[in-house]
Amino acid sequence: MRRKIPGTELLIAFETAARHQSFTRAAEELSLTQSAVCRQIAALEDFLGVKLFDRVKKRVTLSEAGQVYARQVRESLKRFEHDTLSLMAHRGAGRTLELAVIPTFATSWLIPRLGDFHAAHPSITVDLTARAEPFMFTDTPFDAAIHFGDPVWPGALAEYLFGEEIVPVCAPALLGGRVALSPEELVEMPLLHQSARPDAWREWFEGVGLGAVNAMGGARFELFSMLVTAAKFGLGVALVPSFFVMKDVAAGELVIPCKHVLKSRRSYYLVYPENKAGSPTLQLFCAWLLRQAEAFRATTGN
Repeated sequence: MRRKIPGTELLIAFETAARHQSFTRAAEELSLTQSAVCRQIAALEDFLGVKLFDRVKKRVTLSEAGQVYARQVRESLKRFEHDTLSLMAHRGAGRTLELAVIPTFATSWLIPRLGDFHAAHPSITVDLTARAEPFMFTDTPFDAAIHFGDPVWPGALAEYLFGEEIVPVCAPALLGGRVALSPEELVEMPLLHQSARPDAWREWFEGVGLGAVNAMGGARFELFSMLVTAAKFGLGVALVPSFFVMKDVAAGELVIPCKHVLKSRRSYYLVYPENKAGSPTLQLFCAWLLRQAEAFRATTGN
């Protein structure tokens, strides 16, 4: 049975025009004439039986249906391009594992260790995509994900990796010659926050018996990498996962001004859909990752 799918040239023209909100700019990007792009968009609308653009004088804007379809087509084309490049790169002989990762975990913990996996399994390519929030595996190309939270993910199995310890860090110069600060002195310092964890400082101060402290003031940063950079440049004291700043502390770029550690109630997990539990590629990666996590726990006590 023939599939009801429009030609890729029509979809590419539509996605380009939708991204630019302009047939003229789409034509320039695709090295076509404007009239050729117009014909392709018209052909796609005829195929679908749906108007994708509203045309007012010389301007075009996406219709409501066009906005929805543009997002879907964009994701489909990205996936198709990725699969094509992967096949070309491996000439059909390799295997690829698509992994959704938390950016902090990937840059500070996973990527420095991936060389060991590639050395043991050179025919397997691990592709990493940043995804911080849970998602449905059925709606994505991912084989697995790194999850921070509770071991609950709909339709997926969770493998425990390790817990998390949060430590305060700042630039050495911020201490003004002091070696360390008491929790009471830390209250007076500018506090830096990670946007997704607004209660971290409150919990840290409660852990040292200062529950009445108003710890909500201070700058907020979306990513831990931003938070660490701000701390390095003396903007304040940041609360960050200890594994993220081990090298910075060892190099003297950051110091831990107060030794109290906040143990998070949540942990890191490898999660993957139940229907992929038997994948040989995923099994090899999972076994390797669990060994790496076990060795890390042994050295840190997490």
